[in-house]
Amino acid sequence: MKIWKGFGSEHSMNLVMIGKFKNAGDAEKAKRIIDLITKQVQADMESGAITIGARPERYTDGMMELCRELNVFDVNTVEVEQFAYDISVKHIRDTISITTDESDVSAYLKILVAQGARVEVFSAHFYTEEDDERKESTQE
Repeated sequence: MKIWKGFGSEHSMNLVMIGKFKNAGDAEKAKRIIDLITKQVQADMESGAITIGARPERYTDGMMELCRELNVFDVNTVEVEQFAYDISVKHIRDTISITTDESDVSAYLKILVAQGARVEVFSAHFYTEEDDERKESTQE
């Protein structure tokens, strides 16, 4: 009997990305940008304008118009498909917390940083947000 030892694309990353902003308004704006791009990607997928994994060279007309409207030009055409992945985005006050099993999250990082966030990225396999909260409360 052979036992397979290795990792494939099905390996769960259990990634957490936390963006901490100077104020709640900046966090709200970043969340709005993420939501609008996600909505546009879904519309583009439903219309057949994009196919996940196809590595498009150009934005769809809808995505180009949205990027102009939002003043978002850091996310490239290949990264756009990240908004179709199974990712949870939570906004609480001045913080956005993103959790996913994906490792390809550069588009989210770019949006958070462009909107002024200080970003922390880690694997919840090794660390939890509660660990940091306990550490902060003991330092105060």
